[in-house]
Amino acid sequence: MANQPLHITNGDSLTNYLNELDIVGDKLTWQEMLCEGPTETTVDSAHFFNLRSTFLKDFYDIDLDVSELKAELNKLEDTTKYSEIILWFEYDLFCHINMLAVINLLQQKKINNPIYLVSSGRISGEKNLKGLAELSTEQLLKHYKAKVELKPEDLQLATTLWGIYCGKDHNLFKPYIVKSSTFKYLSNCLKAHLKRFPDHKSGLNILEQNILSIVKDNQIKSKHHLLGYALNYQGYYGYGDLQLDRLIDKLNIFFTVENDHIVLNRKGHEALLGTHNFSAELNNEMVFGGVNKFDFQFNKTLNKLVKTIVNEH
Repeated sequence: MANQPLHITNGDSLTNYLNELDIVGDKLTWQEMLCEGPTETTVDSAHFFNLRSTFLKDFYDIDLDVSELKAELNKLEDTTKYSEIILWFEYDLFCHINMLAVINLLQQKKINNPIYLVSSGRISGEKNLKGLAELSTEQLLKHYKAKVELKPEDLQLATTLWGIYCGKDHNLFKPYIVKSSTFKYLSNCLKAHLKRFPDHKSGLNILEQNILSIVKDNQIKSKHHLLGYALNYQGYYGYGDLQLDRLIDKLNIFFTVENDHIVLNRKGHEALLGTHNFSAELNNEMVFGGVNKFDFQFNKTLNKLVKTIVNEH
């Protein structure tokens, strides 16, 4: 009998939290970080798992447990026993890309259960945006009670955006930045995504520029200290330790250690001023869905991605 929901959460921390609160229903924990690395529109396929396994191993030395992932996804094989499906995803880009993939997967499997979204971000009376696992019990239960049912047009929007992310033209996101939707933080995340591509002047994306600005404006004592700042002041990205640690390592050419402090060297200052393009020196082969990061640059004046000159034919 369809008498309990299926909760799809954004990670172990939240799943454990929901279990501690005895939230009724089965839990499916989404473990991926699809905001980085290659993707394809069909999420639950051998080719998809192979793409992700190769990327996570090459870039982060992570061995993707495909059997564990498949075991979680098997909970979607018979959803007739569930009254509804509840998605628990946050305000940031990390969560939004995963959420788009999950909704696409539900559509791919032709699942007809009512689908609800519980999201977090701005909390009344609090300065910083908050993740779901950071909410107090009272706050989390209030968010759960206020869950929003996703309409067919919401599901279609998510599927369309996932298709764009897996494709070659991410400028196609632009019309959706100004389109209102049930996804409260979607516009912020789409704008943030486009700024992950290198700036056309400096060759650094907004996250990399932000890390250099942190070094410039603060007394940073170590890489660990810098990582803490970067985690706390990244806006709508939602990157984790591994991702930001990797970015910091890539930015080594802009730092010098002086008297137990990290300071910007000449290249660092030039990068922030935008007087030189450092794309070639960064040598970062990151992929975002269907697009190589350094195949495009973000032009602030045009407010769109333009093809990197060295890759034009």
